[in-house]
Amino acid sequence: MAGGQRQKRLNKSCILLIAIAGIERFAYKGVASNLVTYLTDVVKLRNSSAAKMVNSWCGFTSIMPLLVAPIADAYWHKYSTIMASSFLYLMGLTALTSTALARSWHHRNRTMSSSFLSLSLYLISLGQGGYNPSLQAFGADQLDEDEELPSSKDDKSSKKKTLFFQWWYFGVCSGSLMGVTVMSYIQDTFGWVIGFAIPAISMAMSILIFSCGNPIYTYKHDDCDDEHQAKKPFRDMFQAMKESALKCFHCGITLPNEKSEVLELELQEKPLCEESMESLKNLKKDSKTRKQLLSHGKVVLRLLPIWTMLLMFAVIFQQPATFFTKQGMTMKRNIGPNFKIPPATLQSAITLSIILLMPLYDRIFIPITQIITRQNKGINVMQRMGIGMVLSIIAMVLAALVEMKRLEIGRRMRISSSGSREEETTVPLSIFWLLPQYILLGISDIFTVVGMQEFFYSEVPTTMRTMGIALYTSVFGVGSFVSALLITLVEVFTSSRGIPSWFSDDMNNEARLDNYYWLLACLSFVSLVLYSLLCKYYHSSSSCSDSDCEN
Repeated sequence: MAGGQRQKRLNKSCILLIAIAGIERFAYKGVASNLVTYLTDVVKLRNSSAAKMVNSWCGFTSIMPLLVAPIADAYWHKYSTIMASSFLYLMGLTALTSTALARSWHHRNRTMSSSFLSLSLYLISLGQGGYNPSLQAFGADQLDEDEELPSSKDDKSSKKKTLFFQWWYFGVCSGSLMGVTVMSYIQDTFGWVIGFAIPAISMAMSILIFSCGNPIYTYKHDDCDDEHQAKKPFRDMFQAMKESALKCFHCGITLPNEKSEVLELELQEKPLCEESMESLKNLKKDSKTRKQLLSHGKVVLRLLPIWTMLLMFAVIFQQPATFFTKQGMTMKRNIGPNFKIPPATLQSAITLSIILLMPLYDRIFIPITQIITRQNKGINVMQRMGIGMVLSIIAMVLAALVEMKRLEIGRRMRISSSGSREEETTVPLSIFWLLPQYILLGISDIFTVVGMQEFFYSEVPTTMRTMGIALYTSVFGVGSFVSALLITLVEVFTSSRGIPSWFSDDMNNEARLDNYYWLLACLSFVSLVLYSLLCKYYHSSSSCSDSDCEN
């Protein structure tokens, strides 16, 4: 994937940080992938309540970077943010382990343990809010100075950037694969205390490894003409927007933009002296700063329509950790006489397909598209994201068809069986029928998620790169909240008609997850159509000249 050319190799610090990101994903997926099982089997929540809790937590976790990143960009160095956030992360994982231990000892005090469970989960979210975007931006900073990542026309820099984000996601998926497969089995077999303790220990190890890499890291500081802007870009941006708004209401006195007019205005108010000349320089400097900050704000606003159209893709990606897992619990999971596949383990098919197929993206897919499109990169970033969205819709269609087959077999069993344990009956349909939808989601991940990372990082000014990564993660955060909202609306609508909810706890007889999957497929198709229209009118900031892109 990296080839044999020197210019396409990542340096040691990049590789180390990719490994650390993989360890963090192992810890997070070790908790998140099987959390719905813990909530339904141990905490005894209903299916819909457990799914909404998981979606809300995942949403809060993913949206936190959007809140923390402006502070990190404005006041903190990336390294300091990573260290502080990682300790909060570790505290949350330790508290979660303590919650499982307390619940195993004291079954009566469930209210207190449930509150402490929520507190520990959201402490993990708070730590991850500063950790993930800062670590990824810090990793991107490790590239050589002559191959800096700002949006430019330089093809080699663009390839290096794409290579970094692809290998970054490769490392993240490798950690996720280990977290889903290993931890799901440990939690189902050996219990939840050790199942939560291992991620906490892994996070502690990642902090130690990160600290040991201090001598080889590259510490970059954004160079700006205005030091005040470099340190406080977001505060100054809002201040500049406020001043511009005030000008609209008090347009009788305006600040001229031309140099000659500024000189005339200054000469009218003050005599020409050294102090006034210094004041004039500061005035011109502030005017330039306001223009730059307003342009930065416009860039972020231009990204919002694309960001909005990606939300349904994020909603679809909440299904494997919630309803796909609950589906698997009702299906035949035996391999041999004694071993049963943990339902959450099938999530590893997503990450495994990414790990196996991502190298083929550069070696097979890109050369083919280069022949078709006659472009150096084959397809651009926005086309890459669109292909992933199409694949995610196909995955939901397959999921709906498989669920219809599962329900049909369940109905046949109910008719032919007169037993009294209908809800506990396992449908004689192999859990491996779910594999195609997982694999398709993994392939769509290669296109859309990697494309999103590169897109949002490249389209923001250099002083806001942590914010760019946060915009990418916030898609999945808000998408999680949208998923929880959809579950609530569907549950209310279906229950009000006097029929069981689509998310009924009786998965074999009353639940209609197939209808929910069809709904998601339709909504995603509408988002894809609107996204395609937006792409026609969107002009990438990478097309600007180097002088325009400088901050």
